[in-house]
Amino acid sequence: MSPSTATATAAAHPATAATEPLLRISGLSVAYGRRPGRAAERVLDDVSLDARAGEILGVIGETGSGKTTLARAVVGLAPVVEGRITVDGEEVTGLRGRPLRELRRSGRIQYMFQDPLRSLDPDLTVGEIVGEPLTVGTGTERGERAGRVREALELVGLPAEFAERTPGRLSGGQRQRVSLARSVVTRPRLLLADEPVSALDASNRNHVLLLLDELRRSLGLAVVIISHDLSSLAGIADRIAVLYRGRLVEQGPAEDVLTSPLHPYTALLTASAPSVRREHRITPAQLRPRDPRPEWTLQPPADACVFAHRCPFAGEDCRQAPAAAAHGGPARTVACHRAADWRERLTADAL
Repeated sequence: MSPSTATATAAAHPATAATEPLLRISGLSVAYGRRPGRAAERVLDDVSLDARAGEILGVIGETGSGKTTLARAVVGLAPVVEGRITVDGEEVTGLRGRPLRELRRSGRIQYMFQDPLRSLDPDLTVGEIVGEPLTVGTGTERGERAGRVREALELVGLPAEFAERTPGRLSGGQRQRVSLARSVVTRPRLLLADEPVSALDASNRNHVLLLLDELRRSLGLAVVIISHDLSSLAGIADRIAVLYRGRLVEQGPAEDVLTSPLHPYTALLTASAPSVRREHRITPAQLRPRDPRPEWTLQPPADACVFAHRCPFAGEDCRQAPAAAAHGGPARTVACHRAADWRERLTADAL
């Protein structure tokens, strides 16, 4: 980054107190399918987490866990039924109509889509695509827009002449860089990146992850990365939140969560990711249910732990009440009835 760019971005992002999260989500529940005579299906249930300026929060979970819904709720694209969302101290929960349009036009929150090929208009040039967020209400003059576009391209490592190209003339990695440039051109406070590297090969994946890491530091961004791949978060996330079937089962500092998981589902994820460094020697085979309940396979009862149907350590208490989030150590929480003893039981069974 050039000195002039660094000065401009620093001025645009005043320091945020370390104790005050830039994004705060409290007791969030989202439900779809509400109709007369039919109960809505909750896809997120009582989720609480936060992200600070200059920090990367990784949200991990398998397909259907509610990861993307969480990000969409922050930008007003998912039906919130309970809870509260604040960004930079301002409540944005369930915004509709003019307040939602004003939030989007302000550029303070940006959403980075996972498929750059589908999210970039093939008929526009890169310059038009990157500058588009500046034309929908930020008050940026035409002359300033050209400079901001060049600055954004520079930030993501693309030459200024790329502004004249169209997406069809770019590689997959270059298209994702353009998508990232469009996301930061408004100098946002919060960036929500939905599976930002899932469509890329290994080389481009690493480049984009390193860019996200660099941008959060240089711009003071709070970045939330939605991913199903632990290996893509292991090197850059400061903290990790683990979702399973709409419930937050564990969160904490990334290294602690990856090397010493407190929830059996987190352990299953880490054991299934060979590239993730971990202290435990738990294998996926050890985490197979010993007494599976076929009737719970598709949907466990609402009054049970959401992971009880897959957990080899589940007891009657797990099948009779959902697990509430509890303190699991410094800056860690876990929602598991057996968090205190399941790893000891694994060790004892192996003897």
